[in-house]
Amino acid sequence: PHIIKSIENDSLPARFNEIHYTGIDSIHFEPVIEGMAQAVSGEYGATARIARIPGIEVCGKTGTAQNPHGKDHAIFVAFAPKDNPKIAIAVYVENAGFGSTTAAPIASLMIEKYLSESIHPSRTWLEQRILDLDLINNEKQ
Repeated sequence: PHIIKSIENDSLPARFNEIHYTGIDSIHFEPVIEGMAQAVSGEYGATARIARIPGIEVCGKTGTAQNPHGKDHAIFVAFAPKDNPKIAIAVYVENAGFGSTTAAPIASLMIEKYLSESIHPSRTWLEQRILDLDLINNEKQ
C-alpha cells in the first residue's frame, strides 16, 4: 500500500502545480457528485453504503476490475465532505472481489481517521473486520 501524507519539496514538475481544465462543461459536475453521494447514502440500493460515516457526507463510487488470472480487483474512489472536500482517495485491492466488500470499507476508515482523528464506536467492528483480512493471500486471518 502507498499513502501520501504530504509532499515536502517543490521539485515536482510545474505541470503538477498548474490547474488543468477537463474540457467537460461544469453543468455535468453536480449530477456526478450527487450520484456519488447517493451511492454512499442513498435510500435506494446504495452500492457503497458500507462507506457511510456518522456526521460526514461521503461521495464515492465502487468498482470491480475483471481479472482473467484470478479473482477480480476491488476499487473504490471517494471524497469527503461533499460540500467542502478535504480528502480524496482511491483504493485498489488486487484479487479482493467487489469494490463494496473491501475497497470501500478501507477508504471509509481512512477518510474517517483523517477527518475525525478516530473511528466512531459504531464502526469499530468494521475496522476489526479489515484488520482481520490477509490482503496478500486474500483470506481472513
